[in-house]
Amino acid sequence: MFFYRNEEEHSFLQELEHTAEKFAARARHYDETRSFHKEDIEDLIKIGYTKSTLPVAYGGKGLGVYTYLLAQETIAQYSGPTALAIGWHCGILLELQDPKRKWDKDVLAKLFTKVSNGALINRAASEPQTGSPTRGGRPATTAIMENGKWVITGKKTYTSLAPALDLFLVSAWIPSQEKVGWFLIDSEAKGVSINYTWNVMSMQGTGSEDLILDRVSVEEKYLVEYAEKGTMYDSSWLLHIPACYIGIAKAAADEAVKFAAHYSPNSIQGTISDLPNVQAKIGNMQLELLQSRHFLYSVAAQWEQQPAHRKQLRLQLGAVKTAVTNQSISIVDQAMRIVGAQSLQMTNPLQRYYRDVRAGLHNPPMDDMVIQGLALQRIQEMKKSVKTN
Repeated sequence: MFFYRNEEEHSFLQELEHTAEKFAARARHYDETRSFHKEDIEDLIKIGYTKSTLPVAYGGKGLGVYTYLLAQETIAQYSGPTALAIGWHCGILLELQDPKRKWDKDVLAKLFTKVSNGALINRAASEPQTGSPTRGGRPATTAIMENGKWVITGKKTYTSLAPALDLFLVSAWIPSQEKVGWFLIDSEAKGVSINYTWNVMSMQGTGSEDLILDRVSVEEKYLVEYAEKGTMYDSSWLLHIPACYIGIAKAAADEAVKFAAHYSPNSIQGTISDLPNVQAKIGNMQLELLQSRHFLYSVAAQWEQQPAHRKQLRLQLGAVKTAVTNQSISIVDQAMRIVGAQSLQMTNPLQRYYRDVRAGLHNPPMDDMVIQGLALQRIQEMKKSVKTN
C-alpha cells in the first residue's frame, strides 16, 4: 500500500526509514525506562529531518503537507512517541509559512535560521485549569507590560519535546488588551524551567513535561501573533496526528500477520494464518488500513491542490483525525486478538502499540467536537436548502 507520488518522494522515504529502523530497536528500552526518546530526536536532527518542512531558502527541504504526512507515518511505524513529538516541531514550521500568519519578518527569519542550525520549537498551550486549548478556555498564564518588555508568568502542561526544545511558542492572557497572545520564548531565558512530571501509560517518550514561566521577560516584538478563535486547530499540518496513529496501527498489523504466518499450535495442521477466523481479522485490518490511509492522503492532496476550497475542507481535517485514530485503535485491537494472550507480554511490542495508540483519543481535535461540527454543518446546509426551495 504505497501512497508516494513519485520516485523522489519514494527515495526520501526509504532514506528516512533507514534511520527510523534504529528507533524500533530502542523502543522497548525507552518504554521500560520511561525515558525521553533523546537518541531518536538526535538522529533526526543529524539527517536533517527537523529541517524537512523548513523553506529551501533556509536550508530546508520545503516539504508540503502530503510528503510530511508520509514521513510521519514512516517514523511512527518504528516509534510512535518519536513521530508524535517531532511532528509538532515540523508541523509548526509549515504553519508559520502560511501567509495569514502576520509575523514580523525579521523575527520569523531569525527563528528559521535557528531551526536551520538545529533548534527545535513547539507550542505550549495546554494548562491544568483549561484542559485542551481547543475547548476555548482562557489561559491562566499572563503577560504584563513592564518597562517596555513583556513579563510572562504561568505553567503549561503537555509540552511535547520539552527536554530538547530551544524555542517555545507560549499562549498568554494579556489583561491590558483582553486578548490572548502568542509569545516566542527562548529556552535559555531567565525564569524558564522544565518540571519533569510526565508520567503516563502511553507516549511516555514524547517528553511532554510541564513548562514553568516565572516572570520571564521578553522584548515587545516577541508578541508574534494574537490567538484567533477557531483557527488554532484547523490547519492541515495537524494531520500529523492521525498519520502517527495509523503508522502505529500498521506496525501492529504487520506484527500480527507475521505471527499468524509462523505460529503453528499442535492442535491444527499448518499455521493459524490458514484459519478462516484469523483470515477474517487480517482482512478487516487491511480494509481499515486502506480506508484510513485513503481518507488521510486524499484530504491532504485536496488541501494542497485546491487552496480555494480550504475553508470547506476544515471540517474534513478534523473528520480525518477522528476516523483514522479510531480505526487505528480497532486495528491494534484486532492484531492483539490474532496473537492472543502472548500480545500482553511485556516483551511483545503489541502491548506497547495498544497503549500508545489510545493516546490519539486525547489529541486535538476531540471526537465530540468533530462530530458536532459535522452535524451542525449538515443541518445548516439542509436549512438553507429548504429556504431556497
